[in-house]
Amino acid sequence: MTVEKAAAVAVENSAFSFDKPFSYLLGDEECSPGCRVLVPFGRGNKCRQGIVLSVTDYDGKEKLKRISQVIDKTPVLNDEMLRLVEWLKERTFCTYFEAAKAVLPSGMCHRTVTTYTAVPKADLTGFSADEKQIYNFLLTQKGYVEGEKLLKKLGFTPEITVLEKMVKKGLLIRNFDSVRKTGDLTVKTVRLTEGGREILETTEKLTKKQISVLDVLNDIGTVSVKELCYFTGFTASVVQVLEKKGLVEIFDNEIYRDPYENKTVVPQRNEIHLNDEQQKAFENMLGQYSSGMGGATLLYGITGSGKTVVYLRLIDEMLDKGKNVIVMVPEIALTPQTLNLFMSRYGREVAVFHSALSAGQRLDEWKRVRNENVRIVVGTRSAVFAPLENLGLIIIDEEQEHTYKSEQTPRYSAKDVARFRCAYHKALLVFSSATPSIETFAKAQAGQYTINRLSKRYSSSVLPEVRIVDMLTEALSQSSNFSEELRSRLQYNLENGKQSILLINRRGYNTFAECKACGHVLTCPSCSISMTYHHANGRLMCHYCGYSEPFTDVCPECGSHDVRYSGTGTQKIEDELAALFPKARILRMDADSTMGRYSHENKLKDFADGKYDILLGTQMVAKGLDFENVTLVGVINADQQLNNDDFRSQERTFDLLTQVVGRAGRGQYKGTAVIQTCNPENDVIQIAARQDYDAFFKDELKTRKMLIYPPYCDICLIGFIGENEPKVRVASQKYTDRLKEKLSGEYKDLKIIALGPMTARVSKISNKFRYRLILKCKNTKRFRALMNELLKYTGTDRVYNDVSVYIDINPENII
Repeated sequence: MTVEKAAAVAVENSAFSFDKPFSYLLGDEECSPGCRVLVPFGRGNKCRQGIVLSVTDYDGKEKLKRISQVIDKTPVLNDEMLRLVEWLKERTFCTYFEAAKAVLPSGMCHRTVTTYTAVPKADLTGFSADEKQIYNFLLTQKGYVEGEKLLKKLGFTPEITVLEKMVKKGLLIRNFDSVRKTGDLTVKTVRLTEGGREILETTEKLTKKQISVLDVLNDIGTVSVKELCYFTGFTASVVQVLEKKGLVEIFDNEIYRDPYENKTVVPQRNEIHLNDEQQKAFENMLGQYSSGMGGATLLYGITGSGKTVVYLRLIDEMLDKGKNVIVMVPEIALTPQTLNLFMSRYGREVAVFHSALSAGQRLDEWKRVRNENVRIVVGTRSAVFAPLENLGLIIIDEEQEHTYKSEQTPRYSAKDVARFRCAYHKALLVFSSATPSIETFAKAQAGQYTINRLSKRYSSSVLPEVRIVDMLTEALSQSSNFSEELRSRLQYNLENGKQSILLINRRGYNTFAECKACGHVLTCPSCSISMTYHHANGRLMCHYCGYSEPFTDVCPECGSHDVRYSGTGTQKIEDELAALFPKARILRMDADSTMGRYSHENKLKDFADGKYDILLGTQMVAKGLDFENVTLVGVINADQQLNNDDFRSQERTFDLLTQVVGRAGRGQYKGTAVIQTCNPENDVIQIAARQDYDAFFKDELKTRKMLIYPPYCDICLIGFIGENEPKVRVASQKYTDRLKEKLSGEYKDLKIIALGPMTARVSKISNKFRYRLILKCKNTKRFRALMNELLKYTGTDRVYNDVSVYIDINPENII
């Protein structure tokens, strides 16, 4: 007797309060854990997508619904990824399906559609004209038709309920189907059948054109119909006739969407020469991996010390051992440079994962990895989910960067996910940086990670000379954003064929608009944030929701023509540069100028090729870039982040300054950096100018300990968002009160410091008000159990109606 099977399914759009693996009976179709399915859900049995988490024997104790359809013939999630889904669910306070969705590429997403077909020979007596029109149209169609497309085709509004009424009246049959949002790219392809090969020997009943087509196919084998028509000069109708005769087979052949199909690659794995420090670091890390202990190590070296060369040598060893590798970079801007380096060494065994690729390209890169056609994956945060088997090494370059933390559900840290994956594979995790995060360096100091130091620059280059300029003194004699020293050094570089990089970490032209008559600040109507003026399109824009309006000098409050624009962004600096140096070739890189798919790569290539003299940009030009001809770096305003009320503001300022200074003098020419500031005596700026990370770490650790911030605790941010401000405020207070009740009762063993609830610094975004509750805590399993309990409660209390609540452990931004 065959035992029926039951599947535990993660169901799409399940509320967090009630989320769990839901049990369903399997039908006759083969279905394994990791396959996607369609299931009836809820009282209305509405069709939803799900992912099978496990399969067991059905014990018959409870009545179960059956799975409607199995989408995948083979699992899209393997054992490791299914365990990762469980881990993400518990660690990031998301649903099972949200966790599974994060692990898969966006191109894998399906949408559930309702389809209809007509019941044959129905009696239409007494039915409306609309019903008759729909019924008669469906009779002309083969199979089921998607409801939305049917209504659109016939000119009905999408909200019309006539289709469901016709189902109840017995005129239509309803079905549910799953449609992938991004399909496979295919091409019509043709090949000979056995009958075609046999008839080539006689060819009596064939025309000359048909014989010619069969001869070509016999010579070259499988070919696209388009290419065959080109080779023979005939139309596709000749091929179609041969198909009807059974002499050829026409089929859809999947084509790989290569994001770098125009890139010519001739890989050369040249021998790598390491200096003594690098060799020692390499041997230490290889020894740590070979010991079987896995774990994590910090590769900590000054800018230009050759960290990349060390891990290239380590990657060579991993590949020779049959192991696979993931290399992560923090910015899309760094991906092309890193990818070029890896492809020139390892060729097409490298895949790339980042958000600038199309959904189809991301899907096809994921398939290449899953089909084991790839040994190395390079990419941004999402690369950590690449389904590489036999993983030996994960490298996180510039590990201190905030972009490794997701700000959307599930709110995971790619560094934490990397630790999970390395533990699963007994692989080595390498954090690499010249300015490690305070938390990572503290763990290395405490012995939780091993540490390998590189204290001198690779090859013959030396650290750049750093000049600090007091802009308050400069402002007494001029009103320019460029000090005399920076102007003269830019002029020198232009005259001597050298390149320069300038950092101003603000987009737009002016960052602030205020009426001098009444004091009104021009703010976004949907967000509590001032508008930024963009000279390129003549509009005031909100950088949070995207709202824009035309430039104006008229105050909307008092009507006076006294609106003044202040603050400086990249566009204003670009104009000022052009006025100061009319012959200079200036390249601007910021979020506005790099919207195109390959704009990062194209701009950086042009700069590397010497087509521009000055690279001006936001923080995307500050880190990881390596240009031999750059001998000058200028920081326009070094004080921008210092007075931020986030506890990481000093660390981020030090990191940004240290990194951008390190872009100068990386080749054979000595470099110089000019830091412009209104606070030249500030300790952070002084230490950054010396490139002295150890001194900064020591000072910052004292402050963190005194104020109880990481690494001396974890931070948990509970966010409350809604369109009604009083409701959001009441909900945040109710949550806080319930938290206090729990801490005085069953969870009194937990030590937590609560700050708030209070409004977020940007208190409204896209017409939604934002409150926050900040907890200083220890991220233990028991603490997460408390947070899970409280978050589930928000789904059952009416106070939280129309208010979204989320939990973010160790967010990169708490303001």
